[in-house]
Amino acid sequence: MNIGLVIGVSLGYLLILFGIAYWGDKRSDQGRSIINSPYVYALSIAVYCTSWTFYGSVGLAAEGGIHYLPIYLGPTLMAALFWIVLRKMVRISKVNRITSIADFVASRYGKSQLLGGLVTIIALVGLVPYIALQLRAVSDTFHVMVSYPDVAASQLAHTVPFYADNAFYVALILAAFAILFGTRHIDASEHHSGMVAAIAFESVVKLVAFLLAGLVITFVIFGGVGDLFSQAAAHPQLVELFHVGELSDYGNWIAFTLLAMVVVLVLPRQFQVAVVENVDESHVRKAAWLFPLYLFLINLFVLPIAFAGVLVLGDGEMNPDNFVLALPLSQDMQLLALIVFLGGLSAATAMIIVETVALATMLCNDLVMPALLRIRWLGLERRRDLTRLLLYIRRGAILIGILLGYTYVRVTSDMVGLVSMGLVSFCAVAQFAPALIGGIFWKGATRKGALAGLMAGFVIWLYTLLLPSFVQAGWLPATFITQGPWGIELLKPYALFGLSGLHQITHSLVWSMLVNLGAYVTVSLLTQQNTMERIQANLFVDVFRLSAERYGISRFWRGTATVDDLFDLLKRFVGEERARRAFEHYARGRGLDLARMREADSDLIQLCEHMLAGSIGAASARVMVSNVAKGDVVSLEEVMEILDEASQVIAYSQQLEAKSRELETATRELRAANEQLKQLDRMKDDFISTVTHELRTPLTSIRSFTEILYDNRDLDPDKRQEFLGIIISESERLTRLINQVLDLAKLESGAMRWYIRRYDLVEILSDAATASSQLFKTKAVDLQLDLPDHPVPMDTDRDRLMQVIINLLSNAVKFTPSHTGRVTLRLTPLEEGGVKVEVEDNGPGIPTEDLATLFEKFRQVGDALTEKPEGTGLGLAICKNIIQHLGGRIWVDSQPGAGATFAFNLPPLDGPAAQETKPAKPE
Repeated sequence: MNIGLVIGVSLGYLLILFGIAYWGDKRSDQGRSIINSPYVYALSIAVYCTSWTFYGSVGLAAEGGIHYLPIYLGPTLMAALFWIVLRKMVRISKVNRITSIADFVASRYGKSQLLGGLVTIIALVGLVPYIALQLRAVSDTFHVMVSYPDVAASQLAHTVPFYADNAFYVALILAAFAILFGTRHIDASEHHSGMVAAIAFESVVKLVAFLLAGLVITFVIFGGVGDLFSQAAAHPQLVELFHVGELSDYGNWIAFTLLAMVVVLVLPRQFQVAVVENVDESHVRKAAWLFPLYLFLINLFVLPIAFAGVLVLGDGEMNPDNFVLALPLSQDMQLLALIVFLGGLSAATAMIIVETVALATMLCNDLVMPALLRIRWLGLERRRDLTRLLLYIRRGAILIGILLGYTYVRVTSDMVGLVSMGLVSFCAVAQFAPALIGGIFWKGATRKGALAGLMAGFVIWLYTLLLPSFVQAGWLPATFITQGPWGIELLKPYALFGLSGLHQITHSLVWSMLVNLGAYVTVSLLTQQNTMERIQANLFVDVFRLSAERYGISRFWRGTATVDDLFDLLKRFVGEERARRAFEHYARGRGLDLARMREADSDLIQLCEHMLAGSIGAASARVMVSNVAKGDVVSLEEVMEILDEASQVIAYSQQLEAKSRELETATRELRAANEQLKQLDRMKDDFISTVTHELRTPLTSIRSFTEILYDNRDLDPDKRQEFLGIIISESERLTRLINQVLDLAKLESGAMRWYIRRYDLVEILSDAATASSQLFKTKAVDLQLDLPDHPVPMDTDRDRLMQVIINLLSNAVKFTPSHTGRVTLRLTPLEEGGVKVEVEDNGPGIPTEDLATLFEKFRQVGDALTEKPEGTGLGLAICKNIIQHLGGRIWVDSQPGAGATFAFNLPPLDGPAAQETKPAKPE
């Protein structure tokens, strides 16, 4: 194809990406973010599918059949765990303002700068081949586009000077894109809306391009799936691909699947889009099925294209990685070839952009800035504004990362396949998995354990995968692989300690993860956590329980820090305007005047550390705040753990004094029994006191208003009528109270007469609602009935059950707000027989301490209980006795501010109530 056309279309496409990213950032600045969508979120996670997927999977399928699948089965299996693992990572990152995977691991293990730096170094070394893979794919496919069918010309692409290599200019353009849209904010934890929007768009482009290529190749070049596969089955080179292979292949399947499962979470670019760029935690739920669907679609035509490539181009001259592009060119389908080229360009550029932005953040926050802050002669501590320096470091890191990838391409040339380059990087970043996944579920993991595991696994990866690639480049002798260093065969990198017969990647993965996980667990069990490690372990493992609090966990500050010092520190890294807004917002929220405050409280110190973490990482933020605020933090959780340890020591000491402990136990039991007797006495006194008080109150009101009417015979008629109404109301209240006392006495003494027969519960509840309707109208409260539309027979005492329901309805309407109140009376038949009746209101609910008292009083004898502060306390006791006599149980569910639900159940027709021999009530 015409070279000018290919270059022009490529530049035009890249300009479209710039436009989308610019539009996305503008929308975000206006408060209308376009990335706040589960579909955009799922498409951004699809950055997992790079040129490896677009080109390399076809090449691997052409040589090994379905052996390309484990790289996509792994993420599909992990997607089923997204709601458990990924959601927890997202919550942790939001609470702690995590900026990268290095920051995540460093924060978990006591905000360790050393650990963050180690993760950054591993990521940089491990991902350079992966970035190189993308640049090489762009370069190779460009030369195929402009040189086909002269394949030899494309193979010589890397021999030209760098200034004549198109991959060099692609690298510079992508570096400019990542710098423009990946480093706009000082706070690296803020969302890069434009970048994410562009990545989501590229995911659509590469999917559409690959599906279009597959459809045309399968149904136009060939006569459909059946025709293509029948020809492939008859081809001598392809017939073997219809078999899975030897037993060792199954081991590779398992290894590659597990490898892909973890890297979909720990690849820096995946962590960036799935965790840091997440806008809404709920998007994870939908991505759990959208992302696997995307993987399925983009792999749908891999085998057909691979088979077609061998059938049409199988002369051995064409690299199988380029089949998806060469097939349209071979049929003179230039438009389709151009679309496919843009799809591959999308796959490569998306990965490079996100990966370099993630690497730049890690290099700046966890490697460069901590090093610079330690160099005193630079005088950074005297500079009043470091925001520009932070941006320059990140932009420089992006450029360096991309140029390192380009250098790797030039050095290795085309000696290594795309898939092999990708798997080498996968094994490197997989070393993060034990420290990351173990850190969010295991509180006992220590910083030393994480360091030991990472270093051990990384060294094995270097020795078994990276150094052998230098042999292929000619930097090391071939004997290093064939005989081992110094002729020691046990140290052969592809057969370490005699383990042979495995794929190179499987071999490295087995050894590196074995030593990594072993060192991580062993060292963690043998070492102790310091104070900060314990705090962070609790914050991460218990994040769902603790994240309701504003800054993660309640903290106490031992030490002093001035407000001015904290403000000066914060403005150096986030800018004066942003620091001032943060302090003003903090002061307004607490009603403080910071101008009059000299010493800062622990919350303000924590706020500063929280904001700094988004700009320079949690580890560096911790160091900077510690330099200003002289002291240390102690968490409530840590105090409780110390108390628990002390309790364990006491318990161990008590075991050594068995006889003394037995005596003390017996003494405590006697004291407990004595306390129970005293409790019953107090309950009796409380009961008598409650009844006396409730009787005295209406009597006093009646006496007072009667005397007023007697002494003021010329009282205004309206006022006299009002006082008479009060007297009547108090008299009715007194009558009800006396009846309740009498009923309770009969219930407790067993003198109550019961009339059990079969009734329709729907009718009883409807009658109770009708009897209470006037009360609801007076209070302007809505009464809703949720009853079955068929009769529900039950053996019960109609009048007593009506008494219970009316009492519960009266109680509910009393504490439900007028005009907006709602009470629901619900009847639910139970599967095992019997029924459940509920009275639910939307009132203020019962405070936790009152609810605890309620449950305790339910359990104890007498039930001399105050329903709520204004109630008589006898109605609920009567309800409980009636329900118990009918063979049921009554309880209450409530949360403060969320209403209360009083409920009871009744046994089935053959329950206790149905078996009683009591006279039936006459008609």
